[in-house]
Amino acid sequence: MKLLEKAFGLWPWNLTVLVLLLAAGLILWDDPEPQKYTRMAAGLDLLEQDFRKQSLSCLVLGASGETGQVLVKELMQRNIFSRITLIGRRQLSFDDEAGSKLVQEVVDFEKLGDHAAAFQGHDVGFCCLGTTRGKVGPEQFARVDHDYVLNAAELALAGGCSHFHLVSSRGADKNSSFLYLKVKGQVEADVQSLGFHRFSIYRPGVLLVDRQESRPMEFVVRQFFRAFAPVLPSMSIPVQAVATAMVSNTLLKPEQETEILENKAIAALGKHK
Repeated sequence: MKLLEKAFGLWPWNLTVLVLLLAAGLILWDDPEPQKYTRMAAGLDLLEQDFRKQSLSCLVLGASGETGQVLVKELMQRNIFSRITLIGRRQLSFDDEAGSKLVQEVVDFEKLGDHAAAFQGHDVGFCCLGTTRGKVGPEQFARVDHDYVLNAAELALAGGCSHFHLVSSRGADKNSSFLYLKVKGQVEADVQSLGFHRFSIYRPGVLLVDRQESRPMEFVVRQFFRAFAPVLPSMSIPVQAVATAMVSNTLLKPEQETEILENKAIAALGKHK
């Protein structure tokens, strides 16, 4: 009994040390300061006015997910596109006013080629498609996060899309030994090889959002990063900031065809209101 008491008595101290070591390691794995995107965030209101005059159309993939839901709201609020089309596996519910501004196309991602018409005539594509290995297993995870995304990107390009946005993940690397990061890195590379006029990759850290579905471990991780957000700015980000950054970045003139926005760059653009 005394040994148990001693062990449990040391447990909070050991946990504190572990957390501090983890925090120190994450600080070393930091993003560079995104001066370019910080400067670009200024003057977006004027860019919005000019962009709106072009009367362009966009499509959104993954609108039912946490990031996708917030992105759709941001797109409607900013009102920079003349038409917003949601492409997904089911019809989504909106209030009458919001629903009247959206076009919804229901598709079967296993037979996406049969739905090529849904991808026609859009200038910009936003992709928030994704699932988790724990939810669907490794094979289906790779199918959704790679195959579905790549197939959709191919159809969007063929339909006239010139700018494609892809939500990926911090640490994405096609050579990674971790399945999640490897799949994310591979789909980045494969979509880039398609040759969009502009391809924007977003690599957010831990997304700070209250999920509708229960994921206990994710809840613990998010609470940790919420607490340490001031000292670990590269490791987490509110999902609203990601959505805001994606819309704001659409307005900017890129320096190259493919751009990768790490967590701090996303946060810099995500401050615009």
